[in-house]
Amino acid sequence: MDDEMNFGSGDAVVVKRRGRLRLPQGLRWNLPFYLFSRFFKPGNPILLFEHLRRYGRAAHYRLLWNDIVLLHDPEDIREVLVDKANVFVKERTQRRMKILLGEGLITADGESHKRHRRIAAPAFHRQRIQAYAGTIVELAGKRCAGWQGGGRVDVAAEMMGLALEITARTLFDTAVTPEIQAVNDETNAVMEIYNTLIALPRAEWMLAAHLPLPTLMRFRRSKRRLDAVVDQMIADKQREMEARQRRGEQIGGDVLSMLMAARDDGAEASRGTKLNSRELRDEVLTIFLAGYETVANALTWAWKLVSEHPEVEARLAAEVEAVLGTRAATLEDLPQLKYTEMVVAEAMRLYPPAWAMGRQATEEVEIGPYRLPKGCFVFFSQYIVHRDARYFPRPEVFDPERFAQEAKGQRPKFAYFPFGGGGRQCIGESFAWMEAVLVMATVIQRWRMRLEPGQRIEVQPKITLRPAGAVWMRLEERYAGADTEINEEQEART
Repeated sequence: MDDEMNFGSGDAVVVKRRGRLRLPQGLRWNLPFYLFSRFFKPGNPILLFEHLRRYGRAAHYRLLWNDIVLLHDPEDIREVLVDKANVFVKERTQRRMKILLGEGLITADGESHKRHRRIAAPAFHRQRIQAYAGTIVELAGKRCAGWQGGGRVDVAAEMMGLALEITARTLFDTAVTPEIQAVNDETNAVMEIYNTLIALPRAEWMLAAHLPLPTLMRFRRSKRRLDAVVDQMIADKQREMEARQRRGEQIGGDVLSMLMAARDDGAEASRGTKLNSRELRDEVLTIFLAGYETVANALTWAWKLVSEHPEVEARLAAEVEAVLGTRAATLEDLPQLKYTEMVVAEAMRLYPPAWAMGRQATEEVEIGPYRLPKGCFVFFSQYIVHRDARYFPRPEVFDPERFAQEAKGQRPKFAYFPFGGGGRQCIGESFAWMEAVLVMATVIQRWRMRLEPGQRIEVQPKITLRPAGAVWMRLEERYAGADTEINEEQEART
């Protein structure tokens, strides 16, 4: 039975009743029946989510015996992530990331997550991450100094390479050594297999049982190699820290050193404990993946959008010239690079690197006008919510002015949430903003980038929202003297 109900918002909401439950409208049949529909392609869930948006505030469908609800309203999303977070856990797909990442900040739940977050928090304190600003600018400057005017670059590959360099320096205090490259290569290999693996029923059991299926065997081999490389890097760091201690020196300022030295000063049961070797490896893999993949994708989409909008590019370049001239950017410049930050924010509205999130209800729960069953999977997609015309008029248009201070204040918090929210909000958010803004300012100070015509750049919604292939840009030198002056200044500073 369907009922039309009003819950104080002024808008009538149609709900389906099932006993005590109140579910949103949605697909009539079980999802596999739509396999040949234009909106259901297993490799691209965004098509399904876009189709379900037509049902309004939320949509319901069933996948086999599972109830699934897709939320679109910012207040309902806030209820799940903040007000009633205690009755939700990570949904199955995210829990299955433990196959890849182990028990890290992304995958842990409950007290385990709280403990990991307490231990990791000092490494991501605002004052600590601000110390990395000079490193970001230095590496960005070196990366784009190697480009050639009139040439072309795959900006997706360039941003991925730059973000990897920045992560190597800040996480491990090292350059992109063969070991770092091995971590990157093995992570990419494992990720490709993982995307197939999560679709398999009972994948965790099949891995644990060591079934001799080709996909499972490839995954186990790649995961063993990845773990071995990270374990060796941690052992090397431990020896370095012990040597520093013998010399009476402070530990290094990199994230790994701080994680290894940090102790839990929170809950009584775990106070004074450190991360053990397995937990440390899992956390390194988690931070490594989150530390470069997401920022690289955000920057790639930002350059694509800027190159397609000359008026935005001109204003962005004018701001950087007014603030920096031909000198290198510094931490102190960030408050003045307001439009640069607005450009990054608008790019992440249209192409959020973390494009969807999910939770599973551990008990029957009321969310907005709905009453959902225990075990129900609840999803919300940044890609969909960020394109809601109620909060972003003409949502498909790239307009950084949406993130002027006054405009931001008129929207509910969860109309825009590229870094999640609540107690699980991304611990590295401040670092990501700083990195993206400083990289954009450094690159645009030297180069105009023009998207080569004829490319069809499509989204690839996997763990992060990547472009589905290369993004080729033609390079135009903006100021020939900038490289020399900036490089001389960086050398003098170091």
